[in-house]
Formats: sequence, C-alpha cells, structure tokens
Amino acid sequence: MTGRRALGRRFEWLWASYAVSSYGTWLGFGAFPLIAILVLHSGPTQVAALSAAGRAVGAVVAVPLGPWVEFRGKRPVMVAMDLIRFAAMASVPAAYAVGRLSFAQLLLVSVVVAAANITFNAASGAYLKSLVPPEDLLVANGRFESTMWTASVTGPPLGGAAIGIFGPMTTVLADAVSYLLSALGIRAIGGTEQPPARTGAARLRARDLLEGWRHILTHRTLRPLFFNAMVVNGLIMASEPLMAVLMLGRLGFAPWQYGLAFAAPCVGGLIGSRLARRLVTRFGQHRVLLVAGALRACWPLGLVFVRPGVPGIVIVIVVQFGLVTCCGVFNPVLATYRLGHTDPDRVVRTLSAWSVSTSAAIAALTAAWGVLAAITSPLTAIAAAGVLLLATPLLLPRSENAPQDAEPQDAGPQDTGPQDTEPQDTEPQDTSKEATSLT
Repeated sequence: MTGRRALGRRFEWLWASYAVSSYGTWLGFGAFPLIAILVLHSGPTQVAALSAAGRAVGAVVAVPLGPWVEFRGKRPVMVAMDLIRFAAMASVPAAYAVGRLSFAQLLLVSVVVAAANITFNAASGAYLKSLVPPEDLLVANGRFESTMWTASVTGPPLGGAAIGIFGPMTTVLADAVSYLLSALGIRAIGGTEQPPARTGAARLRARDLLEGWRHILTHRTLRPLFFNAMVVNGLIMASEPLMAVLMLGRLGFAPWQYGLAFAAPCVGGLIGSRLARRLVTRFGQHRVLLVAGALRACWPLGLVFVRPGVPGIVIVIVVQFGLVTCCGVFNPVLATYRLGHTDPDRVVRTLSAWSVSTSAAIAALTAAWGVLAAITSPLTAIAAAGVLLLATPLLLPRSENAPQDAEPQDAGPQDTGPQDTEPQDTEPQDTSKEATSLT
C-alpha cells in the first residue's frame, strides 16, 4: 500500500494539481482521434499520423528545453507549460465554434502539447526529487500512480457520455481548464527553490543536449530498461488509434462504450500501484521490475479477438485489466530506480532524454502501424504489435548490479508526477497521455 504518511503541505498542493490535471486528461481520453474520426471524417492513416506527427515533432522541439530547464527554477517552468497547454487545447473548441477547425490545427496542437508535456514532466520530476525525502519516494510515486488510475476509471466513460450529450468538444475544453487549474495549484505551493548551480559556460552546449542520453546509455541497468520502455510503449500506443478506428468504425461501438472498455480495466492500475511498495519490500526492486515488466508484454495480443457487441467489450476489458495492473506495479518502481540512480544536476536532462526517445519511438511505430493498417487491416496491425511485444522481455536487465559510475542518489519521482502519465507515461494519453504508456 502507498500508506498514509504525511508528506507536507507543499506536496499536498503538488498532488492536488496533478489530480486536477489527471481528471481533466482522462475526461478527454482519445479526444483527438474521436474528433478526427467523427468531426473531420479521417481514416486510419490520418488518425495514426495525428498521433505520430505530434509526438515526433514535439520530441524534437523538447530536446533543447531539457538542459535549459535543468538550471532554472522548476515551478515557474511547470506553470508556464501548464498555461501553454491550456491555450493550445482551448484553441480547438474555439476554432470548432466558428467553423474553422481543421486537421492541420489538430496536428499543430498535438506538437505544442507534446513538447510542453515532455518539458513539464522533466521539470516536475526534478522538483519532486527535491521536495520529498528519499525514504518517501515510493509513497509519493504510489500516490501519483493511484490518482492517475483512479482518474482513468471515471474519466473516459464520463467523457464519452459528455460527448454524447454536449458534443465532441466538451472534453477537450475540460482538459484545457484542468491545465489552468493545475497551474494555479502549482503557483500556490509557495516556498523557495534552489536550482542546481551550473558549472562551466553558461551557454547551451552540445554536451548539455546529450548528457541525459550519455547517463542512460552508460548505466548498465538503465540502458536495457530504456530500450524496453521505448519498444513496449511504442508498440502498445501504435495500436491505440487503430483500436479507435476498429471499435468506432467497423465494429460500431458508441463513444461511451469505447470509453468504458478502456476505463473499467484501470481499476487494475490502481490495484497494481498500491501493491508496488509491498512487492518491492518482499521481493526486491529488481525482481519486481523483471516480473512485472515481462508480464505486461503478454496481454495486448488478446485484442485480436475483439468482436462486435458485449463479447467484444468484455475481451477489451479483460486484456486491458491485465495490462494496466502490470503497468501499475512496474511504473512507480521503474521511476524510483531511474531517479535514484541519477545525480541531482542531471535529472531534467535524463528525464527529457527518456521522454523524447519514448515519444519518438511511439511516433515512428504509430506511423508505421498506420501504414500497415492501411495495407492490411487495423486488426492485422494490432495482431502484429501483440506478437512483437512477446519478445520485449528479452530487453529487460537480468542483473541488478548497478555500475560503479552510477552512484545511487536520493530517490525521485516518475513521469507520472504532475502531467499528463498522461500513461504512461507512461505517458503518455490530451494526445500524450494514455492508459498504458506511463514510463
């Protein structure tokens, strides 16, 4: 269990801001694919391109922001990123109201939000690392993870109902307002903040841009976890827009049914996040990473059996329940390990490098799977992703010994701190926060 240990008023404000943002995000789960399909009448290739292009360009834009944020106050950066996301998301219903919404605007908003998400997540991770004592890391991460999965249970079906009653822009507007409320909550945290002191030249250097990747790739355990996260998240998220096309199109599910099929299983994520601390205490960090990481790759292949009607919804719920339960265990443990083996003065660059690489992998695989779905069918592409996922446990580290040059530091947070886990990533879906991509 995550426990009821008091982590202080400032953490409570941070947690509240994250909760508001999470509920807004999950109300708008799959909003952009829904708008592209139902409003702009886009096909599977365009829907996949929407997810891929936003992530890819957003990741490129975010690369220089990591080192820039590293040596600045993290709270002002977080507030700025929330306000940017608010303005970008609010522009969609505004354009729709005047009859000017286009696919190009959805792409642009996806790019802006993706870049802001990566920057926000990196800054929030560094900030929480300095805010929470090392011994409380897993408690804090468990609370964020539990909040995200709780929001994911209630948000999508409520969002689907809201779309059915009030129209397709309702949940996008709610998501936009949640970013504004998050910014106000972060602003209310108060206190002073001491950013790491820069050594050497003040200007941005190539070494600064690459430092996060250098740290990850030279760390014997982080390196396989990094590649595993990229491939697993990429293959899982490549199937998300194809599932939307399949379920909302050929199989004839209503938006609320689609939302319910992906929301109900998120109870498993809540269960997993509450079990994470107990499992680590009993079995150790490395064993939990290895077992939970392997199990989460076994479920998505079951989506090939989806069919119309109640049986189809049941299949999706069962598969997603197993998947998100494993993710709920894996994500906070991965985040604890990752931040615990990163020096304070390179946290932002490491988290940025991780998020940029994961977003780029998701973008590339989503685009490739969109083409594959157009050549074959959405169901065939989903099956291919499921088969490939079965091989991803081979990328997990077999040894738990860290290299000598990676001294354990104070444990820190995961990407599912204030964001948009979006999920998992995790993001992770908001076009960058998803139910299953939260690492």
